[in-house]
Amino acid sequence: MTRAVAGVAVSDAGTPLAGPPPAKIAPAPSGLLVLTDRRQARRPLPEVVAATVDGGVRWVVLREKDLPRAERAALAAELRPVLAEAGGTLIVAGPDPLDGDAVHLPAAGPYPPPSYGLVGRSCHDHSELARLTTEDYATLSPVYPTRTKPGYGPPLHPEGLRELIQASPVPILALGGVETPDQVHACIEAGAVGVAVLGAVMRAEDPTEAATRLTAPFEVPRSRRGRTAVSGTGLRPTVTTEESSLTARSGRGRPQPSSATTDEPRGTEE
Repeated sequence: MTRAVAGVAVSDAGTPLAGPPPAKIAPAPSGLLVLTDRRQARRPLPEVVAATVDGGVRWVVLREKDLPRAERAALAAELRPVLAEAGGTLIVAGPDPLDGDAVHLPAAGPYPPPSYGLVGRSCHDHSELARLTTEDYATLSPVYPTRTKPGYGPPLHPEGLRELIQASPVPILALGGVETPDQVHACIEAGAVGVAVLGAVMRAEDPTEAATRLTAPFEVPRSRRGRTAVSGTGLRPTVTTEESSLTARSGRGRPQPSSATTDEPRGTEE
């Protein structure tokens, strides 16, 4: 059985069957990206997502992979306009975009990645980075010990994150155990264009306040403004032109963007 997604025929698994590749979503994620987990959220998930948008979030990955497809697709349809009204994007974990055009794939596959407007991949080491081909971005994890998956690791820490980012062919978002602005700053200094968080926002009593705190490090520090390319949203970590640029560290020389369940193995974990 097939259906149409963004004008492309796809299988029930969400894999494109035929047709021209879709137009790419630009830019790829940067700044603060939030992963969902309704079981940890203190409010209904749509309320939490709306609150994070109020706090500056423009990228959300919908997980909830335990739900039947119809329920998950309905949830995606409810969340998309919440983000779209603020210029944001909903990304769906897994190869099925749930009638959208943005997916985040686990390290295990599929390979090659399907052709959608935005494709991300979870990575954890050099070997997984080496398998990247047409993906638009990747996450690296875990950077720090994580309460969401205790014992998962070992953690990369900023030093290990930096080493892997230097070897990556795509922009990297740091994932795993990031809960404080200082940790966000350390990931930026390591070369990450963004950070992905779950528990720090899902478990927060005030998701707006939590999102605001974690997006703050992405705003350009006064002491480093100099000759920089500053985004209108303030969500891009910027580096002075005298230093090595984030564009160079992404490996493909492409411009960087101006604006990121317990049942999935080594996927969008936190």
